[in-house]
Amino acid sequence: MTLSCKIHAAGDLRFEQQEDAALEPHQVEIQLGAAGICGSDLHYYLHGRAGAFQIREPLTPGHEASGVVVRSGRAAGALAPGVKVAINPSQACGSCAYCRQGRENLCTEMRFLGSASVFPHVQGMFRERFVVNERQLTAVETDISFGELAFAEPLAVALHAVNRCGPLLGKTVLVTGAGTIGCLIVKAVRLAGAARIIACDVADHPLQAAAAAGADTVVRSDASSAADLSSSADVCVEAAGNTGALATCVDACRRGGRIVQVGTLPAEGVHFPANAVMARELDYIGAFRFGVEFDWAVDYIVSRRIDVRPLLTAQLPLKDAAAAFQLAADKSRSTKVQLIGEAAMA
Repeated sequence: MTLSCKIHAAGDLRFEQQEDAALEPHQVEIQLGAAGICGSDLHYYLHGRAGAFQIREPLTPGHEASGVVVRSGRAAGALAPGVKVAINPSQACGSCAYCRQGRENLCTEMRFLGSASVFPHVQGMFRERFVVNERQLTAVETDISFGELAFAEPLAVALHAVNRCGPLLGKTVLVTGAGTIGCLIVKAVRLAGAARIIACDVADHPLQAAAAAGADTVVRSDASSAADLSSSADVCVEAAGNTGALATCVDACRRGGRIVQVGTLPAEGVHFPANAVMARELDYIGAFRFGVEFDWAVDYIVSRRIDVRPLLTAQLPLKDAAAAFQLAADKSRSTKVQLIGEAAMA
């Protein structure tokens, strides 16, 4: 039996014991090391939905995690018990037109761990042990912490967003929203050669984190100084999932510039400034999840070319998930909160 955290509806989080799963030939059982609480996990917990994805059955959240191999299927022998792994939550089909084009993140048959995007839902990794396909695992031999490895998924999101920005060498980039993804985008944008990085948010703690991550300028979006952002950036990355932040991006983006939307905006829709996009010839680009960037993220973390440690606020045992969600929801105190399993406490 294994302990699993499940969300039944908004604010309704329960722990349940589940039977150990049988292994198919290419599957591997993982013991949880660390698992980060993402913005979508928070939305499921607080509102029962994340964007257009609504909970229709009890959902185990969690899609950014690391762990250690417990046992492997007969055809997955390369991953021996005790091997530390980063876990890619994407389960693309590999055969649809998008997968064949190398755009696995747009797979028409995608099964993404911890997501209510399909029904039955794809259960996630906020549990003591879980089973995944061997191709979702990246073995790590260096002495890197489980907590750092669990940043591979959000860093992959940030790297994919930066890929969608186009060439950044010498450019000014604005990032709206200075949560975990926003701060990782700041780090990735710096690695891509941006000359100046501006980060804005409505709270002081995220802005402090963005400054520590490498932003040259931080701005309170709700302060009068925000007016100075007008036509200030060549590229704007919206990572807040907020309509006001999107409006800031449109105003701040210079003529002929580019806006990349990473944040999930409200499901009921937004007022879209199409005329401003047209008259100023702005490129409006979406960035959804990631593809090959997951492998890059693991490499950057293991080599510490991108140091994620300053973004980790707290780690709580899996059994304290409710308290962890409450802390993660308080942006005045936290950037990234993780749940940890026995592997990380050993």
